[in-house]
Amino acid sequence: MWKAIKTYVRYVDAVSWVVGRIAMYLLFVMIGILLYSSISRTFFNLPLAWVVEMSQFLLAAYYLLGGGYSMQLDAHVRMDLLYSRWGPRRQAFTDTITAFFLIFYLVVLLLGGISSTQYAIVYKQVNYSAWAPPLWPIKVVMTFGIAIMLLQAISIFFKDLARVRGERLA
Repeated sequence: MWKAIKTYVRYVDAVSWVVGRIAMYLLFVMIGILLYSSISRTFFNLPLAWVVEMSQFLLAAYYLLGGGYSMQLDAHVRMDLLYSRWGPRRQAFTDTITAFFLIFYLVVLLLGGISSTQYAIVYKQVNYSAWAPPLWPIKVVMTFGIAIMLLQAISIFFKDLARVRGERLA
């Protein structure tokens, strides 16, 4: 059993790492688009209708695809009133309990994302704006990012469970 869990943790951590490292560069793409828009509007008096929405799509992809990586690095926001005073095993025990809430939340979010993505594909949903881009690409990316976060949350749960037992998984 532990061998299967160790393999799961190793592969999920690797996928989260790769996806997160790639997602980091989306910020530069977004900066480039915003800079292009600013230059276009300032020097050539050409406002671009697609820039704001594209920036929003890239930002959503950035934080959802980077979510699993952030969890892996333990770089997410944590309410730290008592937690920092506890020992590593008590922290791990608390994390195993709160992991159930996180996993439940991510499962519900994933089911909603799948449903919303299916709807966008079937009905060719577009955004109600002047640009009117199709919404299915960003919904696919968002659903994939949520799935990565769910897999990473399960991986972290297994790591915390091992820490509670005084072992180390990865």
